[in-house]
Amino acid sequence: MRPRWLVVGSVLSAALALVALPGLAGSRVPSAVEPVPAGAFQPYLITATAARSPLSIAGLDLAGRSVGRVSPVDTFIEPGSDPRVAPAVRPIATQPDPTSRSERKPEKYQLTGKATFYDNGTTAMRLPRGTVVIICSRGGCIERVVNDYGPQAPERVVDLYRPDFFKICGCPSWSGVINVTVYVY
Repeated sequence: MRPRWLVVGSVLSAALALVALPGLAGSRVPSAVEPVPAGAFQPYLITATAARSPLSIAGLDLAGRSVGRVSPVDTFIEPGSDPRVAPAVRPIATQPDPTSRSERKPEKYQLTGKATFYDNGTTAMRLPRGTVVIICSRGGCIERVVNDYGPQAPERVVDLYRPDFFKICGCPSWSGVINVTVYVY
């Protein structure tokens, strides 16, 4: 058997909801919008008197002008001075020998082994972070800075960032390991 106050309380709550909810839910009939009567809009005239003159705005005073402004009487060439004449012949500059190649400083040592790709940068277990290396394979060479430790497999000397790996590998996109030479500087 349920307590009597629980039944009475739920009945009163339901009755209150039925009375209050229709007003909150918008079930009342909306009131009609009354138009504004035309008589509310009337002209309002203010006559001008001698005491009230029209507003006029004067030009800027001298303090509002720029110091370096150009006026119609200013000259750009000083009187009596000749303008500079450009040289008639272009000077000949010494050019480097086109057959010479760029030279790198000699590396400290080099490592040879296998490389794989890694999505978080260039890593090498045998080199400290911040070491500048040049990594070469069949597809070319790239210069990078070692940013982390790895790989731990003894036959792998370096892990490369994925785009760098496929740039120097010269292999199809499904390849995963290539032979590299790492020049340590």
